[in-house]
Amino acid sequence: MSHPSQATPSQPARPRSARPAGSSFRRRMLPIGIAGAVVLAGVTVHSAFATPSADGLIAEVYGGGGNSGATYTNDFVELANAGAAPLDMSGFSVQYLPGTPTATSKWQVTTLTGALAGGGRYLVGEAAGTGGTTPLPTPDATGTLAMSGTSGTIALVTGADPLACLTAADCAADPRVKDLVGYGTAVVHEGSGPAAGASNTNSVTRGAALTDTDDNAADFTAGAPTPQNSGGTATTPPTTPPTTPPTSPPPVTARIHDIQGDTRVSPLDGKQVGGVTGIVTGVRAYGSSKGFWMQDPDADANPRTSEGIFVYTGANPTVAVGDAVSVAATVSQYYPGGATAGGQAVTELTKPTVTTVSSGNPLPAPVVLNASSVPDAFVPSAGGGSIENVPLRPSDFALDLYASLEGMNVQISDTRVVGATDPYSEMWVTVKPDQNPTKRGGTLYTGYDQPNSGRLMVQSLIPTADQAFPVANVGDTLSGTTSGPLDYNQFAGTYAVQARTLGTVKSGGIKPEVTAKASSDEATVATYNVENLAPDNAQTKFDRLAQGLVTNLRSPDVVALEEIQDNSGATDDGTVAADKTLDKLVGAIVAAGGPRYQWREIDPVNDKDGGQPGGNIRQAFLFNPDRVSFTDRAGGDSTTAVGITGTGADTALTASPGRIAPADPAWNDSRKPLAGEFTFRGKKLFVIANHFDSKGGDQGIDSRFQPPVRSSEVQRVRQAVIEHDFLQQLEQADPKADVVVLGDLNDYQFSPAVLSLTGNGSVLTDLVNTLPVRERYSYVYEGNSQVLDHILVSPAVRRADYDVVHINSEFADQTSDHDPQVVRIKP
Repeated sequence: MSHPSQATPSQPARPRSARPAGSSFRRRMLPIGIAGAVVLAGVTVHSAFATPSADGLIAEVYGGGGNSGATYTNDFVELANAGAAPLDMSGFSVQYLPGTPTATSKWQVTTLTGALAGGGRYLVGEAAGTGGTTPLPTPDATGTLAMSGTSGTIALVTGADPLACLTAADCAADPRVKDLVGYGTAVVHEGSGPAAGASNTNSVTRGAALTDTDDNAADFTAGAPTPQNSGGTATTPPTTPPTTPPTSPPPVTARIHDIQGDTRVSPLDGKQVGGVTGIVTGVRAYGSSKGFWMQDPDADANPRTSEGIFVYTGANPTVAVGDAVSVAATVSQYYPGGATAGGQAVTELTKPTVTTVSSGNPLPAPVVLNASSVPDAFVPSAGGGSIENVPLRPSDFALDLYASLEGMNVQISDTRVVGATDPYSEMWVTVKPDQNPTKRGGTLYTGYDQPNSGRLMVQSLIPTADQAFPVANVGDTLSGTTSGPLDYNQFAGTYAVQARTLGTVKSGGIKPEVTAKASSDEATVATYNVENLAPDNAQTKFDRLAQGLVTNLRSPDVVALEEIQDNSGATDDGTVAADKTLDKLVGAIVAAGGPRYQWREIDPVNDKDGGQPGGNIRQAFLFNPDRVSFTDRAGGDSTTAVGITGTGADTALTASPGRIAPADPAWNDSRKPLAGEFTFRGKKLFVIANHFDSKGGDQGIDSRFQPPVRSSEVQRVRQAVIEHDFLQQLEQADPKADVVVLGDLNDYQFSPAVLSLTGNGSVLTDLVNTLPVRERYSYVYEGNSQVLDHILVSPAVRRADYDVVHINSEFADQTSDHDPQVVRIKP
C-alpha cells in the first residue's frame, strides 16, 4: 500500500463511522492493507493469554477524569513493578482501545520514558476534561488519551508502534502486549471478563499484592481513584466540598453562525451555549460518531460563517430530519485523526440537551456546489504555518468555501466519479469536470500546487435497507441530485457530502486494459504491487492476479513483485521465507494459461522491513525461463550489500540476487532494493526492484498547515540518493548497460525523491513522462489519479515501449490498489 493513514494522533479520534448493517468495512489504508472482516467477539479463555508479567503491570485505570462528578481533572493509568529490579520504561508505551471496537478502530499510544523502580509505581497522566476539582500528582509520563469512563481497554506494550489487534484472541497472541486490562463492557480483556465498576467516580485497581492471574474480572476491583507517581506522591482529594461551591458562568445565547465564526475554529470554543436553534438536516444513527446536523434557516449576511453544525450525541439521536430544535451544549473543536495529524478542525456541539420544538419543517435550501461556485484554487498558503485562525476567503479558495459551509445542506448534480466506490461505501466525485481530466474520466494530480479543488467525497446517511450505496468506477457519473450536510472527514482529504438523497450511477464504460503484444525480439519487464500477498489470502485473489499477469500484461518475461509476504502472512511468528506465497502465485499463473515462472528473492530480517507487522513484505522476481535466464551468483543475503565488479561487457553484480546497501539507515523499517542480473537473447539485463518508504506521517493536502509537511519524504530522498549512486557506478562501469529500475517508489514523477533517483534524467529516464499527460497515473487516492509506481531505464536503453495497464485503481472491484506497468525493450 502506498498512502497510509497519518501518524498516531496526539488525541484519539472517534473511530470512523461505519455504514449501516449490510455494507462492508473498509480495508484501512495503512501502510498495511488488511482485507477481510474483523470478528469482534470477546474471548474468555484464560489460557489464551501469555504468562502473567513478573515485573511491569497495569495497577490502576481511570477514564472518568474531568467528567461530570469526577474528582480528578485527568484520566490516568498507574503502572506497578512486581519485581525487584528497575524496569526501563523507554522501551514501552501505554495504549488505549475503545470498549467496543469496530473494524476501523485504532489503538492510541502514549510513549513512556524514565524508569519504574522495583516495587515502585509510575503514573501516566492522560486527557483532561472540563470537570473535576483535583489535579493529578505530577505524572511520570503524559499523553492525551481521552479514555472512556465506563468501558475500554488499556495495554502496556513493548515498543511504540500501535497494536493492530481488535479481539481478545488476537491481542493475546501479540507478544508485544506485556499486560492488558479491559474494563466495563470491553470486548478486549483478559480472562473471564473485563474489570467491573469503572465510572466517572471509580477507577479499577489491582490489589496491593499485585496479583496477576490474567483474569481482569478477578484481579481488579472498583473504588475511588488513588493515583500515585514514582516518587510516592499521591493527591488526596478534599473530603468535604468547598464552603462556596464554584459557579459556572451562564450559557452564552448564540446562533449557529456566532458559534462557527469566520475562521476554521469557533470563537466560543469550550464555552457553554444555550438556545441554539435550527432545523435538523441529517441524522447519523450508526457508527461511533452518532449525532445530527442542524442548520439555522435565517442566515446572516457574512459568507464566511456557516449556518450549519454537527451535534455529537454519542448515542442514537432522538430527532428526525425536519425537526426544529433548540440545543444547549458545549462548543468543541474536534480534530478527526488527532490534532497532530494536521487536519482541519470540526466545530461541534457536545454534551447536548436537545429540545424538539416542532416537526415536519421544510429544510433550508441547499447550497449548490458546481464548476462555477467552487474556486479553482484549493487553499491559501501560510508559509508552513496554520491557516485555522485566518479569516476564510470562500470566493477565492475551495477549502475555505467548504469550511464556510461546514455542516450546511449542500447539493451536487450529475457529477463525474473520480474515485471508485470503496469497501466502506464511499466514492469521490468532482464538481469541476474540466479540471485536469484523465483520458478515462479521472482527475489527474499534476503537482503539489494542483490538488484539484473540485474533488468531494460522497457518503450516505440512507439505511442500506432503503437504498444500497451505488457501486461506481472512475469515469461513471453520479447522475441526478445528491444532497445532504457537508461534513469533514479525516480520511476524505477534504470534505464529504453526507447524502440524505443520493443519485444513481450511470456507467462511463471503462474496461480493464490489455497491453500490446510484444514482438519476439522484445524483452518485457513489468512491475506489480500485489498488496500484501500471503498464502492465506483467498484463492480468488491469486487467480485474479494471475489473470492480470497472463491476459492483461501478456505474461511478461520478468515481473518485479512488491508486497510479497512470508509464508505465515501477518502472523508475527518469526517466519521469513516466502516460498509458499510465490509457489502459490506461480501455480495460479500456470492455471490461467501462463508460463511456469521461476522466482528469486531474498528473505528479509524478521520485522525489519516495515509493512504489515509480521508480514515481512519484500520484492521478488518472477521470470519465464523459456525467454530469459537468471544469473545466479552466490553471496546475496538480507544484510550483505551487493556491489559492482568488472567493466564494459564484463560488468556484473557481485551477488545476484542482491540487496543495495541494506545496512544503511535509509532502509530502516523499509524494503531494500533487490538487484538481479538476467540474460535475454545473449544480452545482459540488470533489473532493480523497489518499494520505497511509505507516505505515513505526511500531512494531507487538506491540512490546516499550508503548505503541508511531507515528513516521510526525507527518508525516500535518502533512499533515492543511495540507489542513484549505485546506478551511477554501474553505468560508469559499462555505459552500454541495459538497466531497468522499477517498482512502487511511493512518490510522484515530480517529487524530490524520484528526481534524485533519476539524477534529473541523467542517470535514468522515468518512462511515465513519455506518456501523454492525461495517461500519467497508476494509482487513485482521494479522487486524484497519480503516479506512485514507476519504470525507469538507463540511457543505453534506446527504445522502450511503456504502458501503465489500468486494471485496478479505477475500479470498485479491484485485486490491488495499484495498476501494473510493463515495458517492451530490445536490449
